[in-house]
Amino acid sequence: MPELISATLAAFGIVFLAELGDKTQLLAVNFGSLHSIKKVAAGLALGYGAASLLAVTVGGVLGANLPQRPLELVGGAIFVLFGLLALRGDGHEDEDDGGEADDQRRRAMVRTSVVATIGFAIFVAEMGDKTQIATATLAARSNPVGTWIGATAGEVASGMIGVLAGSLVGDKIPANVMKWVSALLFVGFGIAMLAGWP
Repeated sequence: MPELISATLAAFGIVFLAELGDKTQLLAVNFGSLHSIKKVAAGLALGYGAASLLAVTVGGVLGANLPQRPLELVGGAIFVLFGLLALRGDGHEDEDDGGEADDQRRRAMVRTSVVATIGFAIFVAEMGDKTQIATATLAARSNPVGTWIGATAGEVASGMIGVLAGSLVGDKIPANVMKWVSALLFVGFGIAMLAGWP
């Protein structure tokens, strides 16, 4: 039990500090300005949890390092695609509403897709990132379960700082501006990942 606790605390501290100012924290600011804190928090937990689980599995179970460059290339391409899709919009603004049941179903689907989209974006952004590599390294040297818990909690805590900042400014910035900022962030991060920039 002491090994689990020390691994959790070590991973939390290291990953929390490493995530401050990272691209995923900037994405969290963007998501926080566009969506409810509850949805973004769920998406962050989903994305960071999955990315940390992959890192812990590779580092802790297999004792191997993640292949950083191929992950950056795939992630970069996905981010550029996300940016282009963000500019396109959802195309449902002018549709006639088909009744209360359809409206409730549509809202539930949008809620689910927002959480899933945020989770997927965070998962992709973490591929080959310094915090994922640190998590894999920590898992290879200490308790993998504690490392996963600590790393995920550290990333979510750091991301929530960004979400809260984004929610404070979100109402003050026009939706069209936020759409362009979102698209530019995704495309910019995608190009940086493809070019191999940190």
